[in-house]
Amino acid sequence: MVDFYKGKNVLVTGADGFIGSHLAEALVGAGAHVTALAQYNAFGTNGWLDETAEDIRSEMEFRRGDIRDPFFAAGLTDGQDVVFHLAALIAIPFSYEAPQTYVDVNVTGTVNMLEAARRVGVTRFIQTSTSEVYGTALFTPITEEHPLHGQSPYAASKIAADMMSEAYARSFDLPVFILRPFNTYGPRQSERAVIPTVIRQALDPDCDAIRLGDLTPKRDFNFVSDTVSAFLLAGEATAIEPGVPYNAGSGTAVSIGEMVECVQHLCGVNKPIEHEATRDRPAKSEVYELIACAEKLTAEAGWRSAIDLDEGLKQTIDWWRGRIQSASVRRDVDFLS
Repeated sequence: MVDFYKGKNVLVTGADGFIGSHLAEALVGAGAHVTALAQYNAFGTNGWLDETAEDIRSEMEFRRGDIRDPFFAAGLTDGQDVVFHLAALIAIPFSYEAPQTYVDVNVTGTVNMLEAARRVGVTRFIQTSTSEVYGTALFTPITEEHPLHGQSPYAASKIAADMMSEAYARSFDLPVFILRPFNTYGPRQSERAVIPTVIRQALDPDCDAIRLGDLTPKRDFNFVSDTVSAFLLAGEATAIEPGVPYNAGSGTAVSIGEMVECVQHLCGVNKPIEHEATRDRPAKSEVYELIACAEKLTAEAGWRSAIDLDEGLKQTIDWWRGRIQSASVRRDVDFLS
């Protein structure tokens, strides 16, 4: 893996985000020349990449912009060998409020990047899909042949992006590979996701309870380093097929309630759990079970999940402890100054 990326020019869209920042770091470590795209903002910040180690950050070329602009997107791929396309809107709750925005970013933005890659002839384009495209499982474990169900505007937008990726592979022979990670968690993930929401409430002394939506859905949780390794292998494996999806998941699922029990045990707390209706999805939109079959990615790329839930939660909890402690120190300094 290290030898493959050494000296290659690699573009990561969405590099300022949770998974993207970890992937960009790993690519620098593998010797790639990384161009990291962060969404433009008035503060001139680069998201989570601003908190990476200086020796890693200094090896990246930063670009700020918006993939919804086709003219901007067209200039991103010049000179790039591999494109990892992670830029997307991913918060499911907000997709109910602003579905058109999800189409603009996740569908049109993806088409802009595909067209930019086609124009310059990149050697590989990795499209980031999501297990949410399957909807509630009709059978488990879920293979790539499972029907697709757009149970939220977010899921529907990602289905459309995947179909456009397939179309570009079949219509234009663009080497597009579709990676479909199941629920990823770990350091840097925002509280829009359930695991960081639970951990922060468990650790926060100001929270007297853990407030959540439905506890019954089951998820195949995967630590971020495993998801990153799936991306890296998808970027180099010669046996995988363009234009078709590949699941990346552990094949083990736990309910949200079981995950909460595990977090509380690891945090050394026993807080009551309170139902908060605002966290529930619409009844027909909830996805009740996601369990991956990743045999195809294992067979064709050699990928396997390596970090179990217990170990991954320990590492994530440690990161959150540091964040909460830093916030507490900053508040004390502000008060004293």
